[in-house]
Amino acid sequence: MLQQLKGVMVILDGLGDRGIPAFGGRTPLEAADTPNMDRLVSTGQVGFVDPMLPGLPLSTHTATGLLFGLPMGIAANLARGPVEAAGIGIANDPEAIYLRCNFATLEKLHDRYRIIDRRAGRIDAEKASLALELKEIDLGDDIKATVHPATQHRGVVKLSGPGLSHMITDTDPGNQYKRHGLLECRANDPADPAAVRTAQAVNRLSTIVYERLLDHPANQERRQASQPLANGIICRCAGRLPRLHTQIAHLKLKTAVVAGEKTVLGLAAMLGYSQIHDPAFTSLPDTDLDRKIARTLVALRDHDLVFLHIKGVDICSHDFNPLGKRELLERIDDALAPLLSDELVIGITGDHSTDSNSGRHSGDPVPSLLYGPQGRIDGCQVFGESACCQGGLGRINSSGYLTSLLDMMNALDNYHPHNACLYF
Repeated sequence: MLQQLKGVMVILDGLGDRGIPAFGGRTPLEAADTPNMDRLVSTGQVGFVDPMLPGLPLSTHTATGLLFGLPMGIAANLARGPVEAAGIGIANDPEAIYLRCNFATLEKLHDRYRIIDRRAGRIDAEKASLALELKEIDLGDDIKATVHPATQHRGVVKLSGPGLSHMITDTDPGNQYKRHGLLECRANDPADPAAVRTAQAVNRLSTIVYERLLDHPANQERRQASQPLANGIICRCAGRLPRLHTQIAHLKLKTAVVAGEKTVLGLAAMLGYSQIHDPAFTSLPDTDLDRKIARTLVALRDHDLVFLHIKGVDICSHDFNPLGKRELLERIDDALAPLLSDELVIGITGDHSTDSNSGRHSGDPVPSLLYGPQGRIDGCQVFGESACCQGGLGRINSSGYLTSLLDMMNALDNYHPHNACLYF
């Protein structure tokens, strides 16, 4: 009887990068000293993974959802708001509208708001007390809102009431268009009364939050310390709770996710995967890597597949810090040593690439490796973008990468047309 192997997929958020002038045109991964990853490469295969389509930048929840086994059509339409809500344990109302938000630094200019800092200096410690001020807000028209703290500067808005719609626009212009200021929320279709009503409620919420937080004690302390105020919220990615299915669930594989990022834990909760987190697991480079590896090894005792997610790599790129990214990759490589095993299928990839020169997600393919005890060996020796151009995995999408890992685990049967919805 064919033995099914256990597997680990290490997701290094924002792993891929572009050439860095200070590194002589090499990427942070190419410039890093990674002997353990190189060892896996020399006995396995490498290649490039396009999360969805070549050249298309993706956000974390979409790209990670694909690696977690969501079919492309479902992942493409998955809103971030409900995912964040699931990550903090408030996804309990199928009729509510959930929005992802940032605590931000705003400046009121007449009837508009200028955005000074979309992340309020990456505020963290004080956001819980700020959210208490926003625990329940009556927006009129039988609509109520609550704002809940999430990872770092992020939060989740929950809108409750009859006749709401998620078909509304964002108030967050994005970092690239921050100069436009806080945007007015609008209905995608002006003829849709539910969407118009919901958009108006979001705009009222923006005003009320600013009024309540401007002189909040936490902001008074931040003002005295010359720190950016968290005096407003910027919202995006509205949605309702979806019904999801995955290839992994169809295979009845017991699956765990080890992570400190609420978005990733939210996806795990929505998909029915075990969520393994710890106060020492953060979304920053200071996360406890050794503890994450130790918890991964424990999870493998009673799970078939474990996803190990590390967010800090992406944060370094967003902060224009390729040196920090290189150093973190070296620390990760060192921490991975206990995972190396002749009885374990190991994949190392990223959800997407993040360019440390521009600080943005890019559409570049992600360098990826795949090792199995009896898997193919392609002859590549080092892990990096240049080497992956020549690897045996070629250039595949995230769904294909997960399928390749599952196949190497001996977890797959032959394809049947009635299961096509699990892949596409």
